[in-house]
Amino acid sequence: MPTETTAPGGATNAYLVEADAGTILVDPAGRIDALDAAVAEGSVDHVLVTHAHPDHVGGVAAYAAETGATVWARRGREARFEAATGVAPDRTFAEGERVAGATVLDTPGHAPDHVVIETPDGILAGDLVRATGSVAVAAPKGDVRAYLVALRRLLARDPPRLYPGHGPVVDDPRATIRRLYDHRLDRERRIERAVREGAASVDAVLDAAYDRDLSGVRSLAAATVRAHLDKLALEGRIRIDAETGRLDPA
Repeated sequence: MPTETTAPGGATNAYLVEADAGTILVDPAGRIDALDAAVAEGSVDHVLVTHAHPDHVGGVAAYAAETGATVWARRGREARFEAATGVAPDRTFAEGERVAGATVLDTPGHAPDHVVIETPDGILAGDLVRATGSVAVAAPKGDVRAYLVALRRLLARDPPRLYPGHGPVVDDPRATIRRLYDHRLDRERRIERAVREGAASVDAVLDAAYDRDLSGVRSLAAATVRAHLDKLALEGRIRIDAETGRLDPA
């Protein structure tokens, strides 16, 4: 369905997962006729989201009220969920818990509350993966270290297919996960090299590490660079001056 996403593209996928233990509506980003019709065809027992970004939660309140479904949120992230959706969750889940036959797995990185939903047919992956392009891991909430761990964890699950939050279904999960993992490491190498070659600010790193036109996405790219810089600083590979923000090699 059409949504306002941070990156260009402007569409989010919602999913209905039917199981013996009930039907789950996942990531209702808004209301559209097609989703209304799908929901009307049967009962919806549970509503949950992969993460509480605005482009994944816009329809939560309406569909919950209409269906009487149980609304779920990540335990410990209830306030974030309610602020985003306008709905207080009825129940909460933690890592490894099952909702109507599906298993919820923690995969932070893109967002601190990000989860994926494992079903026999594949994994609903939210904004952890996409078939083409890359996933935004942007400061201050994005965590590159956690994102890389999440990708490794997804690879270890070896799902038959991935159902992402944006774009088409991924029928080659292993290749896609490896591509995204390698892309993130390549971006990190470029950023670290830029700092070692004298780039002392985020803007300077942007100009050195990106070889494409950033018109329209420069602020998102800058937030991505900052997330990578935070990882490099945490690992002792660069230094960030806390007062000035100046970057230096470690």
